[in-house]
Order: sequence, then structure tokens, then C-alpha cells
Amino acid sequence: MKVFKFSLIGAALALAFAAPAFAQATPPAGAAKPQTASPAKPQTAPAAPAPAAQQPPAPKPQPPVPFPQDAKYAFVDVQAVASQSTAGKAASSRLKALTDEKQKAIIDKTKQLQALQARQQSAGILNDAARAQLDKDIDKLQREIQFDQSNAQADLQSLNNDLMNDFQQKLAPIIEEIAKEKGLYMVFTPESGFAYVNPGLDITAEVVKRLDAKK
Repeated sequence: MKVFKFSLIGAALALAFAAPAFAQATPPAGAAKPQTASPAKPQTAPAAPAPAAQQPPAPKPQPPVPFPQDAKYAFVDVQAVASQSTAGKAASSRLKALTDEKQKAIIDKTKQLQALQARQQSAGILNDAARAQLDKDIDKLQREIQFDQSNAQADLQSLNNDLMNDFQQKLAPIIEEIAKEKGLYMVFTPESGFAYVNPGLDITAEVVKRLDAKK
């Protein structure tokens, strides 16, 4: 049984590893000064507020739709299994830990770069040799940050691929087991595309339950 490709990494690869922009603490030169607000005029007593509208009661959770006994097809939301199951959450945690590690290293170097660039602004008090060395240090650190950004993306993608392969090896036998028990001909995923499907055909929750039960 084929399990379609999906991504555990989610937004992790979408995170920009570029250096964050730090807001200036002082307004730029020539900026207009904030005007002092004029004293407020005395106002008459406000009218009594209208009674707050009652909020409609929250909808009650609907019971799961039973699986049709005569069904020969089903679908499973693999991405939902990845986000809800213990195995999927563990994989996401590993990806987040690596993302945080890579980001911290890049942010630390970015702060070093900003400190050097601040010194560069006052390079007039430095001699020629010191200015030349400072320029070299800035150029070297900029290239290191770019290299780290590229490596971070590659490392995250590599870990994501490894975790997906491991997850799919666990998932495929469970889907096949459920399909054989129910006498199904096919099990689709949302990515395969369909115009309508009976919600009772969704075996996602059962897949999550059995996946979590596996040791």
C-alpha cells in the first residue's frame, strides 16, 4: 500500500534564518516631534450602556460518524495523523529543537556582526591597519552567517526526510491492517483529490489510536 508523501516539518523550513531586524530605539533625525494633546473638554455623563448581547452557546461536539458497513473505500488524513499521534508529535519536537538550535547560533553571530558594524561607524578614530582588519572581520562574519543559513536549511530538510521515512514505515502496515479488516479496496489521502466523501469513511482517528498503541 502506498502512503503519499507529506511533511512533518511544517513551517520549520519556512522560517527565515536571516538576521532579524532590530528596531531603532530613537526616532530618525528630522522626524516630526509628537504634538501635545490639547486638554479634553468636559463632557456630559454618557448614556447608560445597552445590555450586552447574549453569546450563543458553543456547539456541542458531534459524535463520530460510524463507518459504513458496506464501504469499500476509505480515506486517511496522513497530515492529521502526523500532528495528532505520539510518534508525529515526537518527530515535530525533534525538528523544533534543531530549528531552535540553528536559529540561536545564527542570531548570536548576527549580534556579533552588528557590534562590528557599530564600530565601523566610528572608524574615523581608527588607524588604517585597524580599519582594514575591521573590514575583514565583518566580511568574514557575513560569509559565515550565509554559510550557516544554508547549512541550517540543508540539515532541517535532511532530518525531515529521515523522520518522514521512519513515520511512513510505521504508518503503512497499520493502514493496510485496517483496510484488510474492513474489506476495503482502496484508502485515499486528501492529497489524492476527490469531490465528495462520506465523513464516515475517515479512519484517521482509528489510525492515530492504533499507532499510539504500538510499542
